[in-house]
Amino acid sequence: MRYLLGIDISKSSFHAAFLDTAGSDGPQHGEFPNDAAGFQQLSEWLERLSSSGSATGSPVTVHACMEATGRYYEALACFLHQAGHRVSVVNPTCIAHYARSKLLRNKTDKIDAATIADFARTQNPRAWTPPSPQLKQLQALTHQLDALKKMKTQETNRLKAAPPDKNVQKVIREHLHFLEQQNQTLIQQLDSLAKDAPFQRQVQLLTSIPGIGKLTAYRLIAEGITRFDSSRQLAAYAGLSPRHHESGTSVKRKEALSKVGNARLRAALYWPAISAKRWNPALAAFVERLESKHKPNKLITAAVMRKLLCLAFAVLKADKPFDPAYQPH
Repeated sequence: MRYLLGIDISKSSFHAAFLDTAGSDGPQHGEFPNDAAGFQQLSEWLERLSSSGSATGSPVTVHACMEATGRYYEALACFLHQAGHRVSVVNPTCIAHYARSKLLRNKTDKIDAATIADFARTQNPRAWTPPSPQLKQLQALTHQLDALKKMKTQETNRLKAAPPDKNVQKVIREHLHFLEQQNQTLIQQLDSLAKDAPFQRQVQLLTSIPGIGKLTAYRLIAEGITRFDSSRQLAAYAGLSPRHHESGTSVKRKEALSKVGNARLRAALYWPAISAKRWNPALAAFVERLESKHKPNKLITAAVMRKLLCLAFAVLKADKPFDPAYQPH
């Protein structure tokens, strides 16, 4: 007998659907605040429900499943994990397509929670492991660095548009100066964090690959690329696997990137791929082979991004620096 918990989470609250696979009744529903008090209420609610259905009368472990919704899920997921429950955090797209396959006509928080519980029952998603405090700090710093980069680009574009008012131009320049100061502060904090084990060794391994600098290394480590079993899985997670669209004899579209995956990884690898096409001897030969086949430039860049990601995965898994004599297939 399995006990399942589907959770539809938002900023201020979350809906929970408790499902007993041995029972004939539908799920039990509850709504709780998304804070420490709400987590305790959920724990007490689970104890009542699970003990009433348990032969021994003692609380049992549940399999809790929730969507990766921004950062709203993290505190609750950690709470349930620390309480000894199995926790799965899944891509919201998976739940959306699952609900569509069930031909659901309505959408409410209550229905979504029940759908997530049923998804856990039928699909048995893999268990989630919370990141270490150091990795969470690295993620926060790299994500903020990316946010600053976007803001700098926006302000630079505004300045290039030449606002007619000089006061506005002055404000934009001051803001750009402030953003650059913040950017340097974040980089210093990242450099300091990277001196600690195991980040120091991982950065050394990643930067041994021509085309990957320290900031790219920080971003790759922050996205947890070593948690996968194979480079193929990692490439799919990053949305760098090819997408085929064929049907019968008449429909056959050109291959394209799936782009169903982690956009941060793709963004982190774009400019390193541009650099590697020129400065990484092994990948330069790979690029020449693709160019000789008259492949589009965008496809070549995407292929180099995937190769870089696979190389990064390989050096981290093998704990060995990049071999310049390596020749990709």
